[in-house]
Amino acid sequence: MPSSIASYFTQALGLLSLASALALPVPVNDGSPTRVLIGDLKTKITSPIGQSIANQLLGLETSQSSVVGTPPSNGQGLGACKKSTDPCCIYYSLSKDLSSDFTGPTGRCNDLARAAIRLGFHDAGTWSQSLAASGQDFGGADGSLVLFGEISRGENRGLEGIVAAAKKYQNKYGVGMADLIQYMATHAVDATQAAPNGLLPPVTGDPDSLIALFADKTIPAHDLAALLGAHSTSKQFHVDSSQSGAPQDSTPGVWDVSFYNETIQNPAPKGVFRFASDLVLAKDPRVSSEWNSFINDQHHWNEDYATAYVRLSLLGVNNINNLTECSATLPVARPTFPGSSEGGFDG
Repeated sequence: MPSSIASYFTQALGLLSLASALALPVPVNDGSPTRVLIGDLKTKITSPIGQSIANQLLGLETSQSSVVGTPPSNGQGLGACKKSTDPCCIYYSLSKDLSSDFTGPTGRCNDLARAAIRLGFHDAGTWSQSLAASGQDFGGADGSLVLFGEISRGENRGLEGIVAAAKKYQNKYGVGMADLIQYMATHAVDATQAAPNGLLPPVTGDPDSLIALFADKTIPAHDLAALLGAHSTSKQFHVDSSQSGAPQDSTPGVWDVSFYNETIQNPAPKGVFRFASDLVLAKDPRVSSEWNSFINDQHHWNEDYATAYVRLSLLGVNNINNLTECSATLPVARPTFPGSSEGGFDG
């Protein structure tokens, strides 16, 4: 079932907090390709959370979390949480702020929520397996987009507002920027240098180059098909200025699978802007089968997106064994919500 991103973006958009370990027992078996481990898990698994994440990366365990937490009681507010030995304590307050800031008047996600999703992608996507093998193992989900001014790169245009918000949240809550970016997009490593340039996908890319680009991030075409579904909530402002603000499907405030059918629909729904890269990938035989399988199948896409985004959100992270489980701080998914059926593209 579709959901409001404001309450669901952290659950359906990765479904774990860079370190979710407590998960539902059975993943979807849809003929996914052979998967590989990343980061420090390639050499050794030394903790229960490391084992759980390894299972998720290999498709042996679902990445969707059903954990529901209880915020700290006894008046343990923000000040007390900053002094608490519980590393998850402060995220309950942060989560409450994000849910409020990311929700529009109809209950759907707003432009800040959409930007948070894109920020998570753009920070994590700047890692390359081939560069790491040659000794350049940096970039990825390290917060460098904010910490090292990568907002000035052309591919990051339009993220200025969410970068400013991230700095505000970091100042208020004192959490690491890398954690914060992925918590905002999914909900535990900060950069020491800027990420490599030229590793994000162009919206005008051809299928061969795009599939190769993601394969170099250990993300196969099968998972690329799932990740592209994040365009369900996106709007474009700079690809075609004459259609600034146009969404990529007719329900950009709802985390659903309308994007898959509407991308291949001819003609496109009124007001919907389709990226050239989405159009060519939807038709490519390495992607099209999985693409078509997501049409009208929310559960299948939720599971595949969760698995794929877990991998993306951990690219360049080499302390996975030491991450902390904080999924319980995430808001509970809402399959239906007030305003979900109202017309219009805005939140």
